[in-house]
Amino acid sequence: MARYTGPSCKKCRKLACKLFLKGTKCYTNCVMDKLSAVKKGKAPRRAKLSEYAVRLQEKQKAKFISGMTEVPFANLFNKATKATGQTGVQFIKYLETRLDNIVKRAGFATSLRLARQIVLHGHIKVNDKVVNVPSLQLKLGDKVTLDARLANNVNVKQALEDAEKRTLRPSFLEFDASKLTVTLLRWPDREESAYPVNDQLIVEHYSK
Repeated sequence: MARYTGPSCKKCRKLACKLFLKGTKCYTNCVMDKLSAVKKGKAPRRAKLSEYAVRLQEKQKAKFISGMTEVPFANLFNKATKATGQTGVQFIKYLETRLDNIVKRAGFATSLRLARQIVLHGHIKVNDKVVNVPSLQLKLGDKVTLDARLANNVNVKQALEDAEKRTLRPSFLEFDASKLTVTLLRWPDREESAYPVNDQLIVEHYSK
């Protein structure tokens, strides 16, 4: 299946929740907020969802936020089922510690789509080696560095400023502004996740 290239806001409207797929625009120019203002905060009437649909929607939320297609998303879930600990917690941990997500949460990009583009174009080093694989799974102690030549890029500057203004960097990352590096200090806690989903529903969806 090809990657979705349509309007990001359409995904939010489909699931009736904000997925923050467009970075800062989701704070300043959000269609969901405009619709809510027009309807004066009243939620639109929707048909009651079946148990399967509820679990499917929760999986779709996580998949849309991660920007992954179904096959790699399912493969990552299968990897989580074989790991020690709760499957749902492990799955969210794997999503959180993908290279593209770390680049975004470090404040090098305003959105996951832009983070993936930065990685693909070879502007990111992991442990001082250029890496162009957005799906790379980071390990504890890994150091991610942004190419200094990209520091003056308009989008990157906006992302860095926004990360400081909104204090978006989680505590499991150590950021060095002078070197434009971020280090994975520890595994993220569930409460620190950028994925506001019920992981148990995702586990139940794939278990059927």
